[in-house]
Amino acid sequence: MYREKVFEYIKSQYGEEPDYPWERDNDSAVFRHRENRKWFALVMTVRKSRFGLDSDEPVHAMNLKIDDPLLHDMLIHEEGIYPSYHMNKTHWISVLLDGTVPEDNIFNLIDISFRATAPHRRKKADRPPKEWLIPANPKYYDAVHIFDDTDETDWKQGAGVRTGDTIYLYVAAPVSAILFKCRVTKTDIPYEYKSKDLSIKALMKIKLLKRYDPSDFTFEVLRDEYGVNAIRGPRGIPNSLSSDL
Repeated sequence: MYREKVFEYIKSQYGEEPDYPWERDNDSAVFRHRENRKWFALVMTVRKSRFGLDSDEPVHAMNLKIDDPLLHDMLIHEEGIYPSYHMNKTHWISVLLDGTVPEDNIFNLIDISFRATAPHRRKKADRPPKEWLIPANPKYYDAVHIFDDTDETDWKQGAGVRTGDTIYLYVAAPVSAILFKCRVTKTDIPYEYKSKDLSIKALMKIKLLKRYDPSDFTFEVLRDEYGVNAIRGPRGIPNSLSSDL
């Protein structure tokens, strides 16, 4: 059913129909941009053993492009997501469509791949403001106290985030909760930083809109009440969580 849901989502969101480019393969479907004909998704059937799993059972999977190397590295450590099968493993991932990866996560990754492969002019096209859940690792940022003396600060820019979007900052362990609601006021601020654990290519400026008590939206609450099972990189949020936030 996830394969059909993916087809429906891409049709409703982007108006694109599947293309079957291989004469002897009527199962593998490619989704392309109309303008430049670049793929942004490849849906196929692959044996699980191709992903290092102890099974030869066939499974539906989808290849998607992830430009952000830090996000790519985090994603391939999540259950059901692997370095891409049969494509560039540095920039593409394979996502199982068997229910291992939650539906909202799959749709969010499709959106990221669509933007990563879009023509330059389309990337700049206006879109409605979007809400994002973004992790903050206390190992790299003093996120708990970042708004103690100011209501605006610079932050690592997430893939796909644009001016006018809303950011909910989730502070990782030991806090493990959403603490701040912010508005993105500026993006694409030049910045270069790289270490073995962290790479930053651009910053965005975010303005504090609201604070949350650390006990309100904990990881357990996000998981049990809203189905948010992992917060490894910028991701969309379910409508129910958006309403409660």
